[in-house]
Amino acid sequence: MNVSVVIPARLASTRLPRKVLADLGGKPVLQHVWERVARMRRATEILVATDSEEVAAVVAGWGGQFVMTSPECRSGTERIASILDGLKGQFILNVQGDEPFIEAKLLDAMAESFAATGGDVVTPVYAIREYAQLVNPAVVKVVRGADARAWYFSRSPVPHLRGVPMEQWPTRGLHWGHLGVYGYAREKLAEYPTLPECPLENIEALEQLRFLEAGWRIQTVETDYHAVAIDTPEDLAKARALLMPTTAV
Repeated sequence: MNVSVVIPARLASTRLPRKVLADLGGKPVLQHVWERVARMRRATEILVATDSEEVAAVVAGWGGQFVMTSPECRSGTERIASILDGLKGQFILNVQGDEPFIEAKLLDAMAESFAATGGDVVTPVYAIREYAQLVNPAVVKVVRGADARAWYFSRSPVPHLRGVPMEQWPTRGLHWGHLGVYGYAREKLAEYPTLPECPLENIEALEQLRFLEAGWRIQTVETDYHAVAIDTPEDLAKARALLMPTTAV
């Protein structure tokens, strides 16, 4: 099975412009993502999808491959769907360009899950064990079935445990957080441009609800990895602190 890994990267980030090119231990954030992805066993090809000539030049500088896309693309999924004809994979992984610590073993596990289950979309989840995560709307929650299929995504604490104080909910092992990494079956990604936006997607501001509204099967993969995405200057400082022990070795 061919696996294409695409890293969408744009400079016009709202909260932290140019974050994918921000210096992290002497390299751009985007290069750290690329090097992490390059550790995969299952990747057939790795590409950066960008609408920026500057990003393209930086990628070429470290010997990476890139594809130019339209600046009109509103999401990473839309950006990848626009270049689908040029991709080799039956399974397409969407890895965000601001995740410098993404784990190759998780991405391989997603590809292996797809090979085993044939789902339309594969995405990772992790156990929520802290109350602060449970009530944080920036942490997306997932309700899923016994077969690990996702039923719903929300910024609210779901499922609701009736009669149980909310502070105790994380101890019950029923709450899952979602990481924004997606793998798509090629034929489903080809359908994406025809999918209409849905009310739930707009209300929750969660793109994956469009997939569920369309009847796509989203299979989840459990992981212990917690994202260190870079959205703010504080996130960048945290990433630099996390990287220091590694670079000192």
